[in-house]
Amino acid sequence: MKRSERAELLGLFFDTVTMQAAVAQCIELCRAPRAPQTVITVNASHLCMMRRDPALARACRAGHLILADGMSVVWALRASGQPVPERVAGVDLMAGLLAAAGEQKLRVYFLGARPEVVTALVELSRTRNPGLEIAGFHDGYFGAGDHQSIIADIRASGAHMLFVGMPTPFKETWCERYRQRLNVPVIMGVGGSFDVLAGFIKRAPRWIQKLGMEWFWRLLMEPRKLWKRYLTTNSQFICLAIREIVARRLGRPPATQSRERGP
Repeated sequence: MKRSERAELLGLFFDTVTMQAAVAQCIELCRAPRAPQTVITVNASHLCMMRRDPALARACRAGHLILADGMSVVWALRASGQPVPERVAGVDLMAGLLAAAGEQKLRVYFLGARPEVVTALVELSRTRNPGLEIAGFHDGYFGAGDHQSIIADIRASGAHMLFVGMPTPFKETWCERYRQRLNVPVIMGVGGSFDVLAGFIKRAPRWIQKLGMEWFWRLLMEPRKLWKRYLTTNSQFICLAIREIVARRLGRPPATQSRERGP
């Protein structure tokens, strides 16, 4: 598979592709000889968490496809002189992949969220995407003692795509830790996308998304859960991004130590 152009921010390389190109690359992975790969969608919170979580940083850098999910990341890359065609949001990419999987009659496995959420998502996905094959599903309420049986079930399912609706950093580190054993061509952590696509959480209107204020909408939806995270990570990201943008504009090496991306 031909590599896309890349851009770098805070030590992480991003694939500068459109949503359509990202979907096409994932379908190509599904049709190629089976080899497990992770797709990573990264927002400002991820980039800040990576600085204090080495396991998360390794998992993100190991992604086969690394995408800018968050307008703040897109704006920072563009401001630093690195063109990015558009934001590739995880929830939108998941929806696009489910539609493509239906057209291609591919097998999909869902892991995560509450039992009622993942069950509703399975039924809605079947209805919305004729031709989609559900390889299996499991809710996100499991402990360390359940990992091996879940991995075995996913591996035996023959899934072409695995969507993991769990929080960061668990979803990234879990997917990378067990990537080879899962043996799924496209493994993607999607956070709260299950709740959105199943209709349990309302997505921000498109105009709010375009303004880069979807994080504020989410804060209004879940204030107790998100206020502290957004207050700290947004402030930290702004400071870090401005420093790197200025350094790149002045032709100096970024203060953040960059590392080459994974395979």
